[in-house]
Amino acid sequence: MPTASPHVVNMGCRLNLAEGESIRALLGERDTVVVNSCAVTNEAVKQTRQAIRRARRERPDAELVVTGCAAQIDPASFSAMPEVDRVIGNVEKLDPQAWAATAPVLVQDIMAVRATAPHLAASFSTHARAFVEVQNGCDHRCTFCAIPQGRGNSRSVPAGAVIDRIAALAEKHAEIVLTGVDLTSYGPDLPGAPTLGQLVERILRHVPTLQRLRLSSLDGVEIDDRLFALLTQEPRVMPHVHLSLQAGDDLVLKRMKRRHLRADSVALIQRLKAARPEIAVGADLIAGFPTEDGAMFANTLALLDDCDIVHAHIFPYSPRAGTPAARMPAVAPPVVKARAARLRARAAERRDTWLRSLIGTTQAVLVERPGERGHAGNFAEVRLPESPVGSIQQVTILDATDTGLIASLSGAARAQEPMTEIHA
Repeated sequence: MPTASPHVVNMGCRLNLAEGESIRALLGERDTVVVNSCAVTNEAVKQTRQAIRRARRERPDAELVVTGCAAQIDPASFSAMPEVDRVIGNVEKLDPQAWAATAPVLVQDIMAVRATAPHLAASFSTHARAFVEVQNGCDHRCTFCAIPQGRGNSRSVPAGAVIDRIAALAEKHAEIVLTGVDLTSYGPDLPGAPTLGQLVERILRHVPTLQRLRLSSLDGVEIDDRLFALLTQEPRVMPHVHLSLQAGDDLVLKRMKRRHLRADSVALIQRLKAARPEIAVGADLIAGFPTEDGAMFANTLALLDDCDIVHAHIFPYSPRAGTPAARMPAVAPPVVKARAARLRARAAERRDTWLRSLIGTTQAVLVERPGERGHAGNFAEVRLPESPVGSIQQVTILDATDTGLIASLSGAARAQEPMTEIHA
C-alpha cells in the first residue's frame, strides 16, 4: 500500500469496484485511505471491519474514511470505531463536495434518492478490464437482503452517458463490464423505458472499437428476447452469464420472495446452452435459508447439475437485521455450514469437469497481471506464457488444474497487442 497517497479498498461487488475508481479520482493527492464497504452478509461486514483495522495499522497517519453499503446501513457503528475518521454514505461518496467537507458522518436517507448515478469512472488505468455502472439500487425486496437499505431504489444511467464513457474506455481497455445492483432492471425510470437489451445494442452499435462486453449478475426472470439474442448471438458479448438464482426449491424461493420458480431457471439455461453451447453459467446460491429442510436443500444441490453451473458463488445464510428472513425459523448453524460445504464441494467437482472439457480448445484470453494470467471469454482463468498485459491472446488449452487452465500461445493466431500498459 502506498505510504502517502490515496488508496481505496473495495469490498464486495463489481459495482463497488467501479465506484472505487470514481472515488480514487475525487481524492486527488490526499493522504487518505477509503474502505468501500459491503453489507451483503454478516461475514462481509466482519471483513469490512478487519479491513479498517488493517488499513489503520498500515497507514497510521492517513485519514481513514469508511463508505459503501455497510457504512450506509449502520453509520454509527463505524463512526464509533477508533480507527475511523469519517463515514460517508453511498450517494455522498460520488460527490466531490463530500470529500471536501469535514463532517465526521455524512449519510443521507438513500431511499429518498431518485437521481441516476452522478459519476462514472473516468479511468481504470490499474485494471485490464473496465467496469461501468449503468444502474444502482433495487426495487425488489427479497426477504434475506439488506442491500436496498444500502443502495436505495432502482435508478438508471442514461444510455448517452454510458456510451460516451465506454467509447472513452474502449480506447485503452479491450473488455468492458456493465455493472449494477439489479442490472436487468435497467431502464424503466428513463424516458422511453429502455431495456438492458436495448442499452447493449446501442453500446455495440455506437462503440465499434469495443472488443469484449461482459455483463455482471443478471436476474433470469428479466432476460427478455432481445437480451437473450445478444447473449447467444453477438460475438462481442462474452459467453458467460452469472444468474441470481439463490435456491433450487420452489417453497424456499417463495419464502425468499424471489420472482422465479426452479423450472424457470432450468428452462432458461437449457435455452441458452442450446443457442450457444459454449456459454458458461455462474450462479449465486444460499445454503441453509430459514425453514430449509433436507429435501429442499437437495433440490438446490441438484440445481448445480440441472443448470450446468460452473461458476458458483455459495453463501451460507446470514441473517441480516431488519429483514423478514431474520424472523423466520432458523436452520442450526452447523447444518448451514455443512450444507454450504456440500454445495461448494459439488460446485468444485463440476468446475473441474468443465475445465478439463476445455483441454485442446482454442480460447481468446484477456491478459491480466502479472502478464501470465487472464480470463477467457467464458471466464475460465488461464495461465499462459508471459504476454503484454491488456492484450487479447489466442491460446491453446494444454491442461487443467484446481485453479484454472494452462495454455500455450497459438502462434500465428496471436491477437493484437495491448492498447496501453495496464494491470489487472
